[in-house]
Amino acid sequence: MASTLMKYVTTVLLGAVALMPLTGLLCADAVWMDGSAPAINIGATWGVPWPAGSTPKDAAFALRDSSGKSIPVQTWTTAWWPDGSIKWTAHAVPAGIAIDNNLKVVHGAPAVPEKSITVRETAANVEIDTGVMRCFVEKSGRVLISKITRAGNPVLSNGRLVAISSKTPELGGAADIFQSRITGVTIEQRGPVRATVKIEGYHADANREWLPFTLRLYFYAGGETLRIMHSFVFDGDAEKDFIRGLGVRFEVPMTDLMHDRHVRYVGEGRGLWAEAIRGLTGLRRDPDAKNKGNPVKDAQIAGLACPPVETFNPQVSERLQYIPAWGDSTLSQLSANGFTIRKRTKAGHGWIDVDQGGRASGVGYIGGAKGGGIVFGLRDFWQRHPSQLDIRNAHTDAAEVTIWLYSPEAPAMDLRFYHDGMGMDTFEKQYKGGLEITYEDYEPGFGDAHGIARTSEIYLWALAATPSRDAIVDMAALVRDPARLVCPPARILAANVFGNVWSLPDRSTPGKSAIEDRLKWQVDYYKNQIDQRHWYGFWNYGDVMHSYDRDRHVWKYDIGGNAWDNSELSTDLWLWYYYLRTGRADVFRLAEAMTRHTGEVDTYHLGRFAGLGTRHNVQHWGCSAKQVRISTAAYRRIYYYLTADERVGDLMRELLDVDKKFNDVDPARKLGDASPLGDYDARVSFGIDWANLAAAWLTEWERGGDMKYRDKLLRGMRDWGNMPLGFFTSDRYGYRIADGSIEPLSLRGKLTAENKPISVSHLDSMFGAVEIFSELIQLTEGRPEYEGFKKAWLQYCVLYSAPKEERIAALGVNFKNGALVQAHSRLLAYAAKMSGDNKLAARAWEKFAVTDYPGYSGDWAKVVLATERIKGPTILNPVDEAKWVGTNLSAQWGLSAIQCLALVGDKMEK
Repeated sequence: MASTLMKYVTTVLLGAVALMPLTGLLCADAVWMDGSAPAINIGATWGVPWPAGSTPKDAAFALRDSSGKSIPVQTWTTAWWPDGSIKWTAHAVPAGIAIDNNLKVVHGAPAVPEKSITVRETAANVEIDTGVMRCFVEKSGRVLISKITRAGNPVLSNGRLVAISSKTPELGGAADIFQSRITGVTIEQRGPVRATVKIEGYHADANREWLPFTLRLYFYAGGETLRIMHSFVFDGDAEKDFIRGLGVRFEVPMTDLMHDRHVRYVGEGRGLWAEAIRGLTGLRRDPDAKNKGNPVKDAQIAGLACPPVETFNPQVSERLQYIPAWGDSTLSQLSANGFTIRKRTKAGHGWIDVDQGGRASGVGYIGGAKGGGIVFGLRDFWQRHPSQLDIRNAHTDAAEVTIWLYSPEAPAMDLRFYHDGMGMDTFEKQYKGGLEITYEDYEPGFGDAHGIARTSEIYLWALAATPSRDAIVDMAALVRDPARLVCPPARILAANVFGNVWSLPDRSTPGKSAIEDRLKWQVDYYKNQIDQRHWYGFWNYGDVMHSYDRDRHVWKYDIGGNAWDNSELSTDLWLWYYYLRTGRADVFRLAEAMTRHTGEVDTYHLGRFAGLGTRHNVQHWGCSAKQVRISTAAYRRIYYYLTADERVGDLMRELLDVDKKFNDVDPARKLGDASPLGDYDARVSFGIDWANLAAAWLTEWERGGDMKYRDKLLRGMRDWGNMPLGFFTSDRYGYRIADGSIEPLSLRGKLTAENKPISVSHLDSMFGAVEIFSELIQLTEGRPEYEGFKKAWLQYCVLYSAPKEERIAALGVNFKNGALVQAHSRLLAYAAKMSGDNKLAARAWEKFAVTDYPGYSGDWAKVVLATERIKGPTILNPVDEAKWVGTNLSAQWGLSAIQCLALVGDKMEK
């Protein structure tokens, strides 16, 4: 830690200069992730880390661009080091100003935006004024946003949520319609640069409240854009509650003449369908006969106001009422590769096909050339099909817009478990039978979707006039891939956060270059597989598949525990650490989509399994193994600190008391040899269970939350350090919820020569334990818990992969293991780094060279990083195949490669 601190000189002189970087440290604290500033700046937020002891807790921050010019900024602290100094800050910059690609955070008074945000609260509502638009958020009732105005003119009203459900998934069933009902509104930030409002409630009708929701509204100073994060939880009965539509609905006042009202839908890329509600082109008579050139038609095509009607050709102006006004339109994306646009004059009349395309951007507009309107967009529109955009009644005084997160034109959302048990009428058949043949851990009642969630990202622009064609496609590009300011990899590494287990890419030797090549190849392969295999859909997008079927040339999408990966063996961490070291924008978005998915869909947020995640399965919620190894904060915290995302912050806090679920849903309940609990509350393993409690508690400690979780964390560290044989003392441990204390359970006898040896789980360190323990050891140096915990962990790191003789010498007995040898090489690398033992470093590289992939043996470097093109009647669609790839070992190889390079890269011999 001391060497890292030397990289900074921190000087606080009455709020003046501070954080002066030394030679060799990248100066930028923020760059645009895609390499250059976006065409439209709607405001941005990002996180910046600080080395331990370098930044006092009361520090004030200013922002400078590459020329030294002050940029308005709002700052808040998201994490502290144990000594009270700042560890992470979050920063927000205003909308509508030019921001270059090399920003520096310094100590000092921040500049104030030209148009600061103001927030006013009354008993009835909250008013947020960005200086460009005003938004009125209601505190009760069904309407969430009563209106948005620009220059005093209303452009949006009656904003609310809508859900449609039925009691059957079949067509023709009676539908129930629910609208939002507010239960609480919280102002989370008040500006001056950024304001955030959280709205909570339910979808309700006269008889029922269900589908709890949380909406966060984000505003930036000078902004005309409202960003909405929409989260809901499915709390229904999957056997009889079938969601047929789920959306956000609002109205847009229409004051312009019919031919000056415009509708827009952005297709793929910069493709655009743009028309007037009443079109004046293509008519039998030319509206421009009395005008020079084509001012009427040109204006309408451009989205501008047409000249006065009295200047039209009378043959047109006198017959305007005979030209159809197309009040309704729809863009529906029912699959990843196809969308359709239709329009009609009004309800009760037939639809007209407009056109079709591949992957729509999910962005539309309705409004007038003078009266203004709303651009609306749904991120990941085609990736999370079925989705839809509806405009209705645009020929009246108020057009109605619905952004359908789940399209009512698609089959009903069917969350029922996918099979009936197939004769598995006994516990033995459910557990071992399924595992032996389909790798599925089945148990009646456990494949339940009750409690899973989904978060969607929506953008609204409040505009004074119809945007130009170029402007709206620029907005669509931002909705598809939101512009982000990010802290560069070198700057994050210098702050020594996220442990000492990663480094920047290094191609200084042929061996290191080979590893870097494969690291890149693996990520690129999965990125391509996501697209080629169409791993898309409302509940699926963000996840990848677990195992590959070489015979069918498909991933095992229909075979028990071999289908969706659900974070098995830390896929999330692999992507995040690879992003940390490379800064690649496409990798960030892969990891972001996975974080959104695994933290929402693969995890329960209420009900019987609240706080637990679900092991890999054909359905994300299907497996009966409900464990914190999937829901773990270890997979969320990197994204949280990089972005300050409040929703992910909420997800991690949901896990703080998940230990209360351990006895209700004991992970070891099916082993058949569990000893009585006695006066303990639950059984835990050190890695799959406790390490992931530690991840949530550590994050809460850093965030300055309830310190009882810090105390439980430290109590656990102390107890692990006091175990007679460290992490080898037992394979299950007795755990008390009240204080987090841990003691050995005599499950099959303690590991001594006098008792039967136990097996050491090859999975214990594979779900974030390595990464979290490296941080715990770093953070607790000097505390009484430090030495014992560090000693126990280093012993485990060494002995897991040690020869039999070394194990017996240290423990008095050997133990069974051997799986995931290559994955455990990074434990040896960590022990080598911490002890300075070059023999351990050599052993780490020796174990890293062991190939774990089926069908291959010897040096992993001989595995050819190439794919075979499969096409024709062998498969439905052409794909690029690498038969040897599986996600478990891809993730673990990636993490081991990254960590061995960081920890013992200088000890690589070949």
